[in-house]
Amino acid sequence: MQKEQLAKMIIKRADEYGDSIALKYKKGGTWHEISYKKLGAKIREVAIALLDSGIKEGDRVAIFSQNRYEWAIADFGIMCVRGISVPVYATNTREQTEYIIKDASVRLVFTGEQDQYDKIFSIAESGENHIKIVSFDSDVKLKGNLSVCFSEFVSSSLSSDKIGELEKRIAASDPDEIATIVYTSGTTGEPKGVMLTHSNFSHQIFSVEKNFDVGLGDRSLCFLPLSHVYERAWSFFIFNCGAMNCYLSNPKKVIEYMGEVRPNVMVSVPRLYEKIYSTVYNKIEQASFLKRHLFKWAVSTGRKYAFRKKDGNPVGLALRLSHDLADRLVLKKLREIVGGDKKFFSAGGASLSQDIEEFFFSIGLLVCQGYGLTESSPMITYNTPGAFKFGTVGKPVPLCEVRIDESGEILARGPNIMKGYLNKPEETEKVIIDGWLRTGDIGEIDNDGFLRITGRIKDVIILSTGKNIAPQMIETAVARDHYIEQIAVVGDGRKHISAIVVPCFEALEEYAMRRGLKWKTWVDLTELPEITDFYMERIDIQSRGLAGFEKIKKFHIHSEEFSQKSGELTATLKIKRMEVMKKYKDQIEAMYN
Repeated sequence: MQKEQLAKMIIKRADEYGDSIALKYKKGGTWHEISYKKLGAKIREVAIALLDSGIKEGDRVAIFSQNRYEWAIADFGIMCVRGISVPVYATNTREQTEYIIKDASVRLVFTGEQDQYDKIFSIAESGENHIKIVSFDSDVKLKGNLSVCFSEFVSSSLSSDKIGELEKRIAASDPDEIATIVYTSGTTGEPKGVMLTHSNFSHQIFSVEKNFDVGLGDRSLCFLPLSHVYERAWSFFIFNCGAMNCYLSNPKKVIEYMGEVRPNVMVSVPRLYEKIYSTVYNKIEQASFLKRHLFKWAVSTGRKYAFRKKDGNPVGLALRLSHDLADRLVLKKLREIVGGDKKFFSAGGASLSQDIEEFFFSIGLLVCQGYGLTESSPMITYNTPGAFKFGTVGKPVPLCEVRIDESGEILARGPNIMKGYLNKPEETEKVIIDGWLRTGDIGEIDNDGFLRITGRIKDVIILSTGKNIAPQMIETAVARDHYIEQIAVVGDGRKHISAIVVPCFEALEEYAMRRGLKWKTWVDLTELPEITDFYMERIDIQSRGLAGFEKIKKFHIHSEEFSQKSGELTATLKIKRMEVMKKYKDQIEAMYN
């Protein structure tokens, strides 16, 4: 594995790939393209502007914005001057943002929309340190004399005398320097600043390069937050291999943009696949008998064909002809939902149901599920197109060791493991022992070397009967349902499992109208006895594979979606279980009384 400082990497690739398209972004309803050569020039402009702003080696510069192409340019620009990039989730509250800005001692912040700018300006105004603010968006109303729009910021580089200094900084950079401080999304406790080096990311690029065929002409849709290390590490890989990154700032438009961009490689979280799966099956439930029969036959045929090929068994003429027909009539149309054929999808950040993995595989789309943490930059294990097993998160990535300790906890060691937590040496010592990262997750390794995640230590529910339950397993199973948008399972110390359920209101309203039910608000709708009975039925259907003690006995239907803003979700859409238990204490007590 070759260690490489990321700024050196992108400058080399800009020269190597030249006029090939590096990225696309949409503005004013039109897609715009930037070549690798132009990308390299823009990165240098940002780097020189940072030098003009007095940014020194090791200074922390934050990026507080939705995904956009300027995000990547700023990120690489910071690294060119040997600064440390500090991403902040675009949806963070003022308090969350202020914690990061102060903890990391940030000197300059790139912001996106007005909301993000206003939060940073408020933090800067109330603090002792003078923070310079650079707004990507030229429409943002700026205040004070330390704010500037991005175009004006980089224009100073045209007349700067810092070009020589920039070249010296790039040349002097070291792969083992800290590249970024990424704050954990914090399902428990306050966020921790994870210090990741350029070498950590070099390892991730090497690991993907070794087992995934991606290069010039390939397209990826960048829609997960770049503030999360998963999308960010993937984007570094995309640029390293000369592929094209297409930027989406509003994740709610992902299906629309997939149709426009037609990405043939992509990373995502399981929720996208779950939504597509449930939407497809909901439409089929309402289709005519003939269409339902055709769909089931086509998917079944696709499954037989795909699994025979996977297992290395011959595909007979009859099955090949049946598959060709199934593909023309049904399967190809299903693939069009996600923008056509793919080399592969990747899933991480949470657990994806095996049923959903196998459904996508049956229609001709391979979802390679992996596992990792921010602290491992992020990949620890992955399934690859050449070696995958459904229901697992794959084998260890190259040069990374994985073992299970006596308590069942997953431990990992290798060049992907973080340098430590910023300003938290004691916390670092607790999670890295003799070079082994304690992941906090529970798992098992099968005879073929594939890892299965069975739960998270801090999330394990112990019933009053003594039964141990991993709530994520129940949530993954039940959340497959088209009528369920979100679910949080509770029950620690109780006699049975209960849940807070958030409906998919679009689907629920359609159902209620078909039933002739009357309501004015979502609160009215969720309180109807018919709806309670309906959800009991839906939950029972999705829980068929669970043991009796794992099944949800009581539930509360909540009329508002969980969100990061309201506190129930992390920025990567994971449930903050302790926050849910605290916030919905009365509803939970009612389920047990």
